[in-house]
Amino acid sequence: MLAGASALLVLTAAPRPAQAFDLFGLFGSEPEPPTPSPSALPYSVRITGTDDSDVLQAVQDTSTLYRLRQEPPPDGEGLLRRAEADRAKLADLLSGYGYYQGTVAIRIDGASVGGQETASVGAAEAWRNRGLVPVRIAIDLGPLYHLRRIVVHDPAGRAFPEAVLPPRVTRVDEDVPARSATVLAREARIIDQFRSQGHPFAKVITRDPVVDDSTHVMDVTFTVDPGPVAGLGPVAVSGAPGIDPATIRSFIYAEPGDPYSPQAVAAIRRSVARIEGIGGVRVREGTALDADGDLPLFVTVTERERNLVGISARYSTVDGPGVRAYYANRNLFGGGETFRIDADIYYLGLGSDPFATQRKIAGIGTNGLGGRLSATYVQPALWGSRNDLLANAFVTREVQQSYLVDGGGASAAIRHRFSDTFSAQIGLDAQGGRSKDALGTVSYRLIGVPASVTYDSTDNLLDPTRGVRAIASLAAYPGAISSPGILVAKAQGSTYYSLDDESRYILAGRIGFGSVSGAPLGEIPDNFRFFAGGGGSVRGYPYRTLGPIGPYNLPIGGRSLLEASVEARIKVTDTIGVVPFFDAGTAFASALPDFEEKIRKSVGIGLRYYTGIGPIRADLAFPLDPYKGGHVRPAVLYLSLGQAF
Repeated sequence: MLAGASALLVLTAAPRPAQAFDLFGLFGSEPEPPTPSPSALPYSVRITGTDDSDVLQAVQDTSTLYRLRQEPPPDGEGLLRRAEADRAKLADLLSGYGYYQGTVAIRIDGASVGGQETASVGAAEAWRNRGLVPVRIAIDLGPLYHLRRIVVHDPAGRAFPEAVLPPRVTRVDEDVPARSATVLAREARIIDQFRSQGHPFAKVITRDPVVDDSTHVMDVTFTVDPGPVAGLGPVAVSGAPGIDPATIRSFIYAEPGDPYSPQAVAAIRRSVARIEGIGGVRVREGTALDADGDLPLFVTVTERERNLVGISARYSTVDGPGVRAYYANRNLFGGGETFRIDADIYYLGLGSDPFATQRKIAGIGTNGLGGRLSATYVQPALWGSRNDLLANAFVTREVQQSYLVDGGGASAAIRHRFSDTFSAQIGLDAQGGRSKDALGTVSYRLIGVPASVTYDSTDNLLDPTRGVRAIASLAAYPGAISSPGILVAKAQGSTYYSLDDESRYILAGRIGFGSVSGAPLGEIPDNFRFFAGGGGSVRGYPYRTLGPIGPYNLPIGGRSLLEASVEARIKVTDTIGVVPFFDAGTAFASALPDFEEKIRKSVGIGLRYYTGIGPIRADLAFPLDPYKGGHVRPAVLYLSLGQAF
């Protein structure tokens, strides 16, 4: 009985390997090494000699010893073969990182790999069935070499003119490491320069790096064959059998014979992708020029699912809770037509409604429930042209902090696309309803002719880094029964300028203007007036509160608007950015901005988290011109997806 108890005690007290807990591998803990056995030689690897995290990661990724440490060899010879393979590979790796005098020494339990083979094998075998064979990879980086000069010649050994290859393309800044990746990036930059000038088949014939060990620098000479200058050739379209090819072709604005450039090819991909029913676009360049010296292009597209249903919920401290749902068909009749129904409902009463009491005293009775139901139809490429038909119908109950509008309307327009960046449209618009605010009630029936032009050369919808975006519209509504005639003009423009090649420092500016004329303010429906303030306007001030104030201290909107914003968008890392900003603006009682009135200003700082679909925005705004009765807070936080403009 006593012996059995002792045996049990020994069994439970036996040491066990330490177990690391790592839920789903989130913390990157090192897995337990294999257990020593008579049939395998497990080992441990220690890498020393470098504090460069990039080099260390590259060594780990390249080393066979490190990558296969969980798969032990059967004997000492197998371990030695791994070590010998690493010696040559790792030495080349150090050269690729600019350490051309770097060395790698590998020891198996103190025995140097590259010396006596029997010593290394014997040192490894001595650990069989005892423990992990200690393996050490010792890195001696030596001096870091720098790139000093880049020279580019044509096949005849002549330098290219500066007009063809500007010095900025080959200029080398100080302290640029002579890494393989850097040299290859410069090579790609040179080829891109020739391709941008219409040479689709530009290529590097030879790359001749010369290393100077005495000064620890590298010079590189490239021999480049630009190849012929080409134009854009015919474009073949394939894929998406459910969409009329004429629709797809109408979104290709390049014509045969236009100058070739990678930008022109990218523009084709971008413009075709604007078709709602298209999911993917691939543009492939031909491998040879045609008889006219042009480069054929091949566009392959894929279709999206036709039917789309979505629903979302939201909560705003201004508008309260809301629910939005939609249904869309992205290829209704096979010509890329889109039909969409949107339904939105919200409840103002649960938001932060500082004007609720004033609105009640003014007799603007509402239970706080508002919403909008709309249907939109777009038929692109009418009869294969660049003209699109746009139609819309809606009913709404617009409940805002200072007014209530019950109305509806319908519109139809023709849009002509001159290019991927520029379009114009004209149509008919009919609206009717009742608007109620502190000035009283306005019943309106309006039929007008709206026209607009749009220009957008930006490179990204949610996060532009360069280009200009502008839209201007003019809508004339002649006088009708019980409604005066009005003229509504709007314009907004924004521009984006990148201060560096990687777009880590961007200056962005926006200006907006609006005017409605032809009737006194009190006879213009609230949904045709202008209001300023809020996240998309002058940040820091309550939403749609800047401008003329009417009875009961309620905002009543204005007949004109002027607002502007300036931002500096600074990327601190690849995913984090900071954005100091300045906003200014207000609405005016007059039909044109009156600069004698107070223009409200604010400053702030924003934080951006960059994702694959766009930045997540957090802006903290500080109003500089608070005013009595305006419910202005010392600071306001805004959260949304995408840049402010």
